[in-house]
Order: sequence, then C-alpha cells, then structure tokens
Amino acid sequence: MINGFDSIVNKVKQALEDGVLPDEIAHQKLSPNRPSRLDALKANPSPRLSAVLVLLFPDDDGKANTVLMERNTYNGTHSGQVSFPGGKCEDYDDSFASTALREANEEVGTDTSAIDVIGKLSDVYIPPSGFLVKPIVGVTTVRPSFVPDPREVQTIIETPLSLITDDNAIRYKKIKFSSSPVKVKAPYFDVHGHTVWGATAMMLSELRELILTEMKR
Repeated sequence: MINGFDSIVNKVKQALEDGVLPDEIAHQKLSPNRPSRLDALKANPSPRLSAVLVLLFPDDDGKANTVLMERNTYNGTHSGQVSFPGGKCEDYDDSFASTALREANEEVGTDTSAIDVIGKLSDVYIPPSGFLVKPIVGVTTVRPSFVPDPREVQTIIETPLSLITDDNAIRYKKIKFSSSPVKVKAPYFDVHGHTVWGATAMMLSELRELILTEMKR
C-alpha cells in the first residue's frame, strides 16, 4: 500500500523537479472523450484563468492525504461537484500559487503560512466554464484544522492518497453531465462515497500516475 507521507512527498517532489509529467496521458484515463487541451485552446485562445491547491498533508497515522471539497448546490456549472479548493485568478494575485493559497484559505480555512509550494501539475481546460486551471501542489507537515466556508462548501473530504493509487481506484458508472440530460458511462474515483469525476479526477489521475511511476524506480 502506498500511503506513507514522507515517501509520497519525496516522490512527488522528485517528479515535479524532473519536470516530466504524465499530463494528458493521465488526464485521458479519467476523461477519455474530452478534446485535447491544445484543441480546446485553439477554439478558446483566451480562457479565464484559475488555480486550485493540491495539498499534501499527513493524517494522524502519518499517511498521506489531500483535501477535496463538495461544493454547495447553486445555479451554476459546478453546483454540488467535488473539487480541489481553488477559484478564479484575481488581478491582485501575484502568481497562480497566490490564487490557490488564497482560495484554499477562504474555502477550507487552511493556514497558508504553513504550506510549502513545491510545483504544479499540468493545466486542465474545463469546456463548460471556459477556465484553464493551474493545479498548484503544496505540502504541510501537520494535519490542517479545516474550517469550511458555509457559503461555498458543503463538505470537506480528507482523501487518503492510498484510495487514488489503489489498483482498482478507477471505476465506471453513468454520470449526468451538466450540458446534457442524458447520463453517460464515465470513469471516476470513489472517495468515501463521493463521486469524483471530470477535471478534478483528471488532476488526481496525474497525481496518481506520477506517484506510481516514481514508486517503480
């Protein structure tokens, strides 16, 4: 089982330093019918920019986790979906990391002073909203005391990375896409009963692939 915090963090750091990421090879495993990022950006060369925080932290048993959140239900594209903490880049943000840290602090109450940013995963384009998302990877050595923003967050989901790296982690079921009334069979991760699919699952898939690749070295 791959779950030790120090081991996971070292593997992720090494992969990010090497700069060779699985990128769309991993993305396509969790969104096989989505257009490539290159094609999407040709159609929309000026996407809106956002950043999310892929936070790595230990649980009380020293096992590696990340944090996801279930958004509140509202009249919008991503209503009720599970995502990483994050949001739109603002003019006053001086970097994508600043956006990710600010949004994480606002949404799930993370202490940004305790987080070490170690790099980023590959960009993900989200067609329904026209956002190009920058997944920023951060590390904290102490389990955070999460405080959800009640306006935006329904549930905080502490996610053991062992769930994502398990051999049978990728599952399939019919999921209703926001742009269609028809349910389509799609890949997803099950995290404590929460269905994680779409862009968030694509980011988790890349994290999964780079960890598994580094573990084989």
